[in-house]
Amino acid sequence: MPYNATVINVMIASPGDVATERNIVRSAIHDWNAVHSADRRVILVPVGWETHSAPEMGDRAQAVINKQVLQNCDLLIAIFWTRLGTPTGKAASGTVEEIEEHLASGKPAMLYFSNAPVRPDSVDDEQYNALREFRASCQKRGLIETYDSLEEFQGKFRRQLAQTIIREYGNVGTTHAAEIMSRAQAIPQLSDTAKQLLLEAARDTSGTVVCIRVMGGLIVQTNGKQLAQMGDARSEARWKGAIEELLNLGLMEARGHKGEVFGLTNEGYELADRFGGTS
Repeated sequence: MPYNATVINVMIASPGDVATERNIVRSAIHDWNAVHSADRRVILVPVGWETHSAPEMGDRAQAVINKQVLQNCDLLIAIFWTRLGTPTGKAASGTVEEIEEHLASGKPAMLYFSNAPVRPDSVDDEQYNALREFRASCQKRGLIETYDSLEEFQGKFRRQLAQTIIREYGNVGTTHAAEIMSRAQAIPQLSDTAKQLLLEAARDTSGTVVCIRVMGGLIVQTNGKQLAQMGDARSEARWKGAIEELLNLGLMEARGHKGEVFGLTNEGYELADRFGGTS
């Protein structure tokens, strides 16, 4: 942990049908720490009732979780798909109670709702209808985010987590607003491969990068060029790493549902222009 770092506890709240998304959130938090914690003097700690609560009698189970876990959290991430969760006696579900308690304390929350396809026979109609009502109420109270696939969720969450941390906690620790602005204006350090991919994608008419695994190897293509050497594991790994690098920096985002098509963001185009490579 960086010296004099500020710890930001991040509560991950959700019903039980979005376990993969919860893992994506934890992974994104760890990646953020690896890249940013040293210079920003901020450490993000993923928190959940299943890892941070202990048995205690004398009150409702959710009230115990609120006291032991939620009240010590600074940021809340909530994720929903087909279920709202089990009523607590005070709220429609444990996740809903956590959101309401967190917001009542004046702390920020980020809410995500999945539009991913689901088998009709696997959906509990009562749960799904309750979720639809809650989602509609949330839309009237603030800005929520939706996603159609796990790849889209990963891309959106990584970018929006960074935006939220800078907006809400940009002045904590030993990093001041002026330093943040200075770094924001600096050109990010990219690997040579990531820089080449960014520039080629910026020259592509649609700013699209295709990454598809076929029998002969990995296709990484943009601007009419095949970039990875198919069948060469080292080359394929390097170009896949370049895609992840651009995604993590918010310079590119996933398109579609299969994690095979990506496109440059506005930030990606702007950085390519600063490199002078789109002409």
